[in-house]
Amino acid sequence: MAEALILDSEAVHSLARATERAVLAVRARAILTVAYERRALVRVPAPVLAEVCRGHRFDDAVNHLLHDRGIVVSDLSRTIAQRAGELLYRSKLSSKYAIDAFVVATALEFETAIIATGDLDDIRRLAAPFRQIRTLEI
Repeated sequence: MAEALILDSEAVHSLARATERAVLAVRARAILTVAYERRALVRVPAPVLAEVCRGHRFDDAVNHLLHDRGIVVSDLSRTIAQRAGELLYRSKLSSKYAIDAFVVATALEFETAIIATGDLDDIRRLAAPFRQIRTLEI
């Protein structure tokens, strides 16, 4: 298995709409550059798209990001969905945090993973038991 960089909704939004989020975009681009230099796989869990997509008129920037940079959308499998539910249960979090749990569950599909996030506290809480996951704040 390879190393992966997992992008949460804040990371995707920052990269897709760099002019609106200049400081965050710089951080996100730096993280993405290091991932490419390390030949890491770059993934966006499919449920993240529900947080960043708002209809055809608004989605061009996200679609451009996903088509032009070698960033792959990871499908939501039954295994990942059930693992996310278990993460929520173990962390004593409600389904309000489901997208964050999907992000962490996707990271667990890889030998090692870095999650680029704008929601550091919740992601760290969900990922705490797993040494193979590191987090970087956008």
